[in-house]
This record gives sequence, C-alpha cells and structure tokens, in this order.
Amino acid sequence: MKFIDTEIPEVKIIEPSVFGDDRGFFMETFRENLFERHCNSRPFVQDNHSKSRQGILRGLHYQIKNPQGKLVRVVSGEVFDVAVDLRRNSKTFGQWVGVVLSSENKRQLWVPEGFAHGFYVTSESAEFVYKCTDYYSPEHDRSLLWNDPTLNILWPLVDGKAPELSVKDENAASLQEADTFA
Repeated sequence: MKFIDTEIPEVKIIEPSVFGDDRGFFMETFRENLFERHCNSRPFVQDNHSKSRQGILRGLHYQIKNPQGKLVRVVSGEVFDVAVDLRRNSKTFGQWVGVVLSSENKRQLWVPEGFAHGFYVTSESAEFVYKCTDYYSPEHDRSLLWNDPTLNILWPLVDGKAPELSVKDENAASLQEADTFA
C-alpha cells in the first residue's frame, strides 16, 4: 500500500498493492497500522455505500459538529472526487484537491475532518464506498456550493452539461457564507 501526498498535505491518495492473475485479483483496502502512520489514529465507526448515474454530483458535504474523516473509494465505475479545506486557520483554507477514483485504478482518498467532500460521476454509473470517523449527524450536516467561483473547482463535466444535484446541494452555501472550522 502506497500513501501519496497531495497539494494539501493532510489529504492522501492511497494506492493498494494489487495481486492478480487469470482468476481475478486480491488487494488490501485498509490496514490500520499503515493508515495510522500516514493519516489518522481515529477509529472508523460507520461505512456507507452509494450508487449514482453519470452526471450526478454529490456534495460538497461536511458536518460542522461531529466532523467526519472519510476514506473513500469506487468499487464500480469512475468519479472525480474533491476535498475542500474548510479549516480557517489552515494555510490551505479554501483550497481543493481533485482526484479520479475508479474501479480500474483502485485508488482511495483520505479526506480528513475539517474538509468538505464531494464527487461527480463520469462513467455510466458508479458505486462509491467510504468509511467515516464519526456518525452521520443530520442536524450538523452542511453543503458547500459545488461551483463557487471562489473555489474554482475544475469539474470534468460530461459534455459540459450542468450536473444533477439534490435540493440540498442546489441551495448550498458559498465559501464566504459557509460555516467553517476554527
């Protein structure tokens, strides 16, 4: 398992060692001692799994209280995955990292607490799984505007079409208006 730094040091790309032959493949997707050394020492308490079709954008989500660190990966299809730093006292506040995650490249992304997270489905459909360091807390759930010009996220929109969003994400806050972390 290889841990790769991104432009934001706390956000890590994780590339598994994949062993395969004509029967299929095997890979470890999580090893606690390596993860703690490179990323985090908090336990995971919740796993989530979603399926979305092409053009769906989920995010950018975060919890202002009971923040969740997320270890994310794609088990079918491909997404463009984004983490945005919302820690006001950070040198990288308001900056983002974007990574292609797919069932082909088998990469994972570690998105620590204090970041908004979202993904856009570029394949026909995608199944997305992630481990969380805290439980979902709907009363503290927030959404950051996916296309905030201040963030200038370079989403790889299929055919340049606007993504399909939930009502919550359509009404998301801009970075200037958003609740952020001290």
